[in-house]
Amino acid sequence: MSALSALPFLKAVHLRSPRSSPGGQRRHTLPASEFRCLSPEDAASVFEIEREAFISVSGDCPLHLDEIRHFLNLCPELSLGWFEEGRLVAFIIGSLWDQERLSQAALTLHKPQGSAVHIHVLAVHRTVRQQGKGSILMWRYLQYLRCLPFARRALLMCEDFLVPFYQKCGFEALGPCEVTVGALAFVEMQHPVRGHAFMRRNSGC
Repeated sequence: MSALSALPFLKAVHLRSPRSSPGGQRRHTLPASEFRCLSPEDAASVFEIEREAFISVSGDCPLHLDEIRHFLNLCPELSLGWFEEGRLVAFIIGSLWDQERLSQAALTLHKPQGSAVHIHVLAVHRTVRQQGKGSILMWRYLQYLRCLPFARRALLMCEDFLVPFYQKCGFEALGPCEVTVGALAFVEMQHPVRGHAFMRRNSGC
């Protein structure tokens, strides 16, 4: 059993019970809301949401389709998708990093011996925005990271206008990020994870 499936706050939520069909057999219904790690098979759905969310704002995506598949093959356990009735509505993709601050190489590399989780992208489907889903997903993701013994902190980079959102999620600004993408500049932010949560009582891990 994966660490993800062992956490009660990441399990599927069933809001209705399967009903019986006229023949007396029970029909299976998809969970109304489910959180799980992503797989390479989810890459196309991930990219569809990301492309719509970012291209209209910045003209480019944090991760292109081949890069999404790359990270979901290397470290699927550092991703989290929110599915409603089987449809992906929001996601986070991360990888491990082994330096104090992010550098240009962090955009494409996964460092298995690292203790910092680099959050590459968080995106929400356009049809369910303005519902607080981004904040909820980030909270669940950070709770999940606390149960990974190797994770010590989460790092991300964002544009200035997103700093208040991530501050509300508990991140603190470290200052300008070394990484640039075209003409875009970013603020680097971090959140302490404090691993080994599974050793504490009542952690839910």
